[in-house]
Amino acid sequence: MLLQLNENYAISCKFINCRNGFRHVAKVLKNGYIDFETSCKYQNRTWEGYEFETVIKKAINSYFEEPLKSEFMEKIQYKNLYKIRG
Repeated sequence: MLLQLNENYAISCKFINCRNGFRHVAKVLKNGYIDFETSCKYQNRTWEGYEFETVIKKAINSYFEEPLKSEFMEKIQYKNLYKIRG
């Protein structure tokens, strides 16, 4: 899944099976190039409002500083996510 945050930034997410469960990986893309990567590991299943919610929030909180952090966190709220999905 590719989540376009604005004209310069996007987050690419994927699901990976692991020996003891699975993980979600998020990569922050700046102008189309990978600039940051993070992941969340799970043993069973997630209780997220939408797919990749936790890893997307982790990527935004770890990579961005204010005011972009607040702007992007507002954009990814469950009620707004359908507007920006790529």
